[in-house]
Amino acid sequence: MKRKITALLTALMTLTAAIGLCACSSGATGKDSTFKIGVCNYVDDASLNQIVDNIEERLAEIGAEKNATFEVVYDNCNADSNVLSQIIANFEADNVDLMVGIATPVAMSMQAATEDSKTPVVFAAVSDPVAAGVVESLDAPGANITGTSDFLDTNAIMNLILAQNPDIKKVGLLYDVGQDSSTTAIAEAKAFLESKGIEYTEHTGTNVDEVSLAVDAFISDGVEAIFTPSDNTIMTAELSIYEKLADAGILHYAGADSFALNGAFLGYGVDYANLGRETADMVAQILVEGADPASTPVKTFDNGTATINTDICDKLGLSFDELNETFSPYCTKVESITTAESFE
Repeated sequence: MKRKITALLTALMTLTAAIGLCACSSGATGKDSTFKIGVCNYVDDASLNQIVDNIEERLAEIGAEKNATFEVVYDNCNADSNVLSQIIANFEADNVDLMVGIATPVAMSMQAATEDSKTPVVFAAVSDPVAAGVVESLDAPGANITGTSDFLDTNAIMNLILAQNPDIKKVGLLYDVGQDSSTTAIAEAKAFLESKGIEYTEHTGTNVDEVSLAVDAFISDGVEAIFTPSDNTIMTAELSIYEKLADAGILHYAGADSFALNGAFLGYGVDYANLGRETADMVAQILVEGADPASTPVKTFDNGTATINTDICDKLGLSFDELNETFSPYCTKVESITTAESFE
């Protein structure tokens, strides 16, 4: 996805100067406040890119509303820890006013790198910020960092698996063991399946080739469904594995709608577009309104939307209408999507 290296959001500056009283009445700051923000994405995938897009769009809106200029410097470490460290060092050298870290590894690295400088950090899509040690608590983060969480209700997805196939015998667990976002969810999935007497097998992967081999193993194992939490490694590989899973008749349930966009049977979780906008709001609260990250609660979201890929339904001989009726008691809403590389 093509990215803007720098976005200068200067809308309405001249107009505001000419009609200062009107600007003040609409909630503007009364002067041109300029802020530099360093945004680092962990990896290119549909969910995380959607977050970045919506952060930029929302900051543009806030810039117009608040008579402020947000200079956004964007970069992507592509899951490389060395590159990530250099990006953060560059942000510090550029004297950014605030950093935004997309996904848990980026948030953790930014937290460690800013212990001395105290540069404010706002994270996005950190599934379990307390367990990852990013914040002391959701209500009171306790340091120079806060943000938005895409916490996943694992039991809700397990209930969807059972609702679709009450007699299921074996479930596969597919994840990257190095992803902190998967640790809690996989433990919860095992506990749930054990409580129901359902057999499970697990395979992991750290890149696309390893994930593809893991899928081959699941097919040999005879699993009937696979669960993946909001794992960025598996998300990146989804376009490479979904046809193999569909051909084998295996339903892939995962922790984000972007998995379904990229070919999984079902994605369940938060609205990442809204998460991005809420992240931008937190950035503005800190920079424009002077909010303290240490006492700004982490924002969490309702995990109630199930997104079903109708292309996969057709391939597997399933009816979206029937699935909608089956899943509705367990979801806030059920939506349909077709396979694509990215959100429009």
